[in-house]
Amino acid sequence: MRTISQVAELTGISTRTLQYYDEIGLLKPSKLTESGYRLYNDEALQKLQQILFFKELGFKLKEIKEILQKPDFDRIKAFKRQRELLLLKRNRTDRLIQLLSRLEKGESCMSFKEFDLSDYITALEDFKNNSADDVIKHWGSIENFDMFIQKTKDDEAEVAKLAIQQFGSIEKYTEAMKHNLAHFSELMDTQLTEEVKEIGKQSDILYGRLTADLSEDVSSPYIQSIVDELLQLIRKNSAGVSPDKPCINVLIDTYSSDYIKSMTDSKYGKGASDYMIKAFRYYSENSASENY
Repeated sequence: MRTISQVAELTGISTRTLQYYDEIGLLKPSKLTESGYRLYNDEALQKLQQILFFKELGFKLKEIKEILQKPDFDRIKAFKRQRELLLLKRNRTDRLIQLLSRLEKGESCMSFKEFDLSDYITALEDFKNNSADDVIKHWGSIENFDMFIQKTKDDEAEVAKLAIQQFGSIEKYTEAMKHNLAHFSELMDTQLTEEVKEIGKQSDILYGRLTADLSEDVSSPYIQSIVDELLQLIRKNSAGVSPDKPCINVLIDTYSSDYIKSMTDSKYGKGASDYMIKAFRYYSENSASENY
């Protein structure tokens, strides 16, 4: 058994922090002396070690407490997962340092692959494993969600570029996405407002007009004007999103996925998704740079 002062000296964590962990139920002492002093055994120290690893990975105390209190929590399995995440974090940091070294030397290096989405992809995998019912409910199947994750991996550099542009950093983007995943069910089940319903209605009308005649040349002024209206609708109703090339490329990638393509063709007719892609690509190559 170790006293709270001895634990503080061993770990570098203040006694006040250990007292706070006790108060919130995160790490209770193994025993209290007759005088009320906290004592910690080796099992408590192992738990503290686990807590510190989670903290290093950016988990909040509330999240750590929930994880540790799960009936099926596996300490060894958690250590293995934490090791994997820390290796990803280290590798990402190494790549960023290498990129900064090149930039410091005056090299022109417009690279975004160093800003990888490992944390975000890990969050998606964890969401799939822990919220299978929600995944099946809103994506149709686990396989469809796996396709979504793979698409994110395939387009990692482009998504990272857009994330940095719209959120300022990969970290902020990942934090926002983690929040959405953590509250996914309630967000999806929340009743849509009349305003949101109207936006969806406008979008459906525009996509319907865009795909009404798939034989029409996508370069025609009429088709391109519809594309422009769609992008303006996105800009108007998506805070911080600009309808420039990175955004358009994400739309192109989205409609290129087999899952989205199948849904789109089912709604607007066979070939509609490919037609949309051609229309967006023409706009990107011929109009986006002029208008924005």
